[in-house]
Amino acid sequence: MKIICIGLNYVAHIEEMKNNVPDEPVFFMKPDTALLRNNDPFYIPNWTESVHHEIELVLKISRIGKNIERKFAHRYYDEIGLGVDFTARDIQAKLKAKGLPWEKAKAFDKAAVLSNTFVPKLEFKDLKSINFNLNINGKTVQKGNSGFMIFNFDAIIENVSKYVTLKIGDLIYTGTPAGVGAVKIGDHLEGFLENKKMFDFEVK
Repeated sequence: MKIICIGLNYVAHIEEMKNNVPDEPVFFMKPDTALLRNNDPFYIPNWTESVHHEIELVLKISRIGKNIERKFAHRYYDEIGLGVDFTARDIQAKLKAKGLPWEKAKAFDKAAVLSNTFVPKLEFKDLKSINFNLNINGKTVQKGNSGFMIFNFDAIIENVSKYVTLKIGDLIYTGTPAGVGAVKIGDHLEGFLENKKMFDFEVK
């Protein structure tokens, strides 16, 4: 099982991070040891001083595929979940300044929160208008809609499958909207997909 994460997929987030809009999807990977499930608490590592939350819609791949054409991409996922791509922002900044890979900042243990349940895609009225949000201590800090993605689900699957064979059970984190920020010990995080609560955990 692979965790494939799409970066820079919402214009407002790109602007807040002072990046350029990419010509094609930017993706990186996390190992399965990065998964945080079952509403387990997230423990801030002792080697970073700034871990940021990034709420994301997550696709679960349901078929093996390589070089998937965009018009067929919808056949390769049946369910959508919700996750958080935790990022050690201070470490990432140092790595980016040196032109180095981001794995230390992105792929560390428990850095990929995943909802326990997934919603069948047929339950959504419009896959191009899925609402989701992250609350911290009862306040909404990130709010997104799939319609604001630069690269939609099908475009992501088409592009990623050029380079990496997709397998059943692979997860694609599809990018985060604006509003990313640091978490601190004692924070209570809740994630909602439309009006359904998908995860609920604490930071320690």
